[in-house]
Amino acid sequence: MGFILNPLYDIVSAVIVGIHKALTPVFGADSGVSWSLAIIGLVVLIRIILIPLFVKQIKSQRALTALQPHMKAIQTKYKDDRQKQSEELMKLYKEHKTNPLASCFPILAQAPIFFALFTVLNGIGKNPPVAHGILSEADVVSAAGAKFFGAPISQTFLGSTNTTVKIVTILLIAFMSATTFTTQRQLMTKGMPKMDTSNNMMLQQQKIMLYLFPIIFAVSGVNFPVGVLIYWSTTNLWTWGQQFYVIKRNPTPGSPAWEELQKKKIAKGEVTDNSSDQTTGNNGGSVATEEQKGQRKQPKKKKRRK
Repeated sequence: MGFILNPLYDIVSAVIVGIHKALTPVFGADSGVSWSLAIIGLVVLIRIILIPLFVKQIKSQRALTALQPHMKAIQTKYKDDRQKQSEELMKLYKEHKTNPLASCFPILAQAPIFFALFTVLNGIGKNPPVAHGILSEADVVSAAGAKFFGAPISQTFLGSTNTTVKIVTILLIAFMSATTFTTQRQLMTKGMPKMDTSNNMMLQQQKIMLYLFPIIFAVSGVNFPVGVLIYWSTTNLWTWGQQFYVIKRNPTPGSPAWEELQKKKIAKGEVTDNSSDQTTGNNGGSVATEEQKGQRKQPKKKKRRK
């Protein structure tokens, strides 16, 4: 197992050491700022590499949203035959080249990097410290003493009696859980079209993710070194910002964010609202825009007969 993961240890440690060396002239070799920013830099590099996966995730989510009526029909038709229902749903996904698990791709892609970083930082926190990847003895000693707001980045909540370590880890775990929850809630309330809540597999999956992931982070975070918590907090913040940008600039058609963007464009005169393209009001009905109402009030000119 170690032999298989050795290349990952090399990659993760090489990125951290490279960024750390670049920051050493500014903050110093043993500074906690240098090592913390090196971990944050690792996150930024990984997330830039994963942008194509994020784009695929967005496309898959929108394709699944468009398929909701077909999925609902299949579930209703084969409600007494689970096997046939699953077969027809898989056939539908294959036909439209989409995958209901695509939303998990970015997380799954980061899992090996996350595990490698955990092993590297966990080795630094051992007594005596253990070097993984390309870390030298000097790197290990320097990183073991580096601190993030007074807490050594190699220490864990359960493995330390230091009060500062416990306070910093609790704050980071709370931040991780909060950003995970708000990111998922942002997607559900603004980024997804309104759907029928009865027997809706996609909506149920989103609700599970809304509450399950924050609980997982809260429970497992006490075993993570501070450096790993920095990594995961940063990647959560990146995910929130990336999703916020997409929802605001390129929202899913039919979602609350899309309707809000259309209203803004109509108000600015960037798009014209046709009589068949109506805006949904708060009462659930369709109401015409002020521009459409104004057009209806204009009397038609009668042509004079020659």
